[in-house]
Amino acid sequence: MKRRFLILVVSLISFLSCEDVIDVDVPTSEPRLVIDASLNWFKGTTGNEQVIKLTLTAPYFNDGVPPANNAQVTVSDENGNVFQFIEEDNTGLYYNDSFIPEINGIYNLNIVYQNETYIATETLLGVPEIDFVEQNLEGGFTGEDTEIKAYFTDPVDEENYYFFEFIPNIPIIPTLDTFKDEFVNGNQIFGFYVEEDLNPGDEVIIRNHGVSKRFYEFMYILLQQTGESGGPFETQPATVRGNCMNITNPDNYPLGYFRLSEVSQVNYIVEP
Repeated sequence: MKRRFLILVVSLISFLSCEDVIDVDVPTSEPRLVIDASLNWFKGTTGNEQVIKLTLTAPYFNDGVPPANNAQVTVSDENGNVFQFIEEDNTGLYYNDSFIPEINGIYNLNIVYQNETYIATETLLGVPEIDFVEQNLEGGFTGEDTEIKAYFTDPVDEENYYFFEFIPNIPIIPTLDTFKDEFVNGNQIFGFYVEEDLNPGDEVIIRNHGVSKRFYEFMYILLQQTGESGGPFETQPATVRGNCMNITNPDNYPLGYFRLSEVSQVNYIVEP
């Protein structure tokens, strides 16, 4: 009897310890260029130093995102200035330290990568100062979250669009949000942030960017797709196209966006 019991236990352990390796055939496609050309003019600075990041799409299970090396990157303005961006150490990061920002100035991006030319056009839009910040340590649905409101005054008789970043100094994902002044034109309004893991003494970098209507719509759709998990019967996310195009080979379109913004920033310390 004991022998039979021992054989049963050994057999059960052997069964549980078996692992089958299943190879998943994940569809792949040719890599596309991803353009992160966000030129930010922070209030109180010259705005001369700018960086553009170029990467390539990669399979889902890849460990990292490959940089797009050896591209020719320039930005030009209406005044005939051409700003050349130079790559640093094969990182896919292209730098320029002589950029000239101008509110409502129109700028053109030109990228030549692997003998194909990518272009985009955008306007550098201004943004109001952040007037003040309020907090509530008993916010959210639970009454235990930290709420932060960053107030600013929207310009009168203008159609404005905003892009907010809330970046905490603790290891949690920053919060991004978009806003338009359709129903609050000319009023004092606020960007809103709520986080359960914030405590007194923590720091949050608050940034408000002035953006175009097209970028607002692009980011709004992108945030809707990435911010909701969705169910098995819901419409699956589609590729969100930015304002960059490939004029050499339109079928090989890039991902990403060319954006220029004036930025109002406040470094806020959570109070007790």
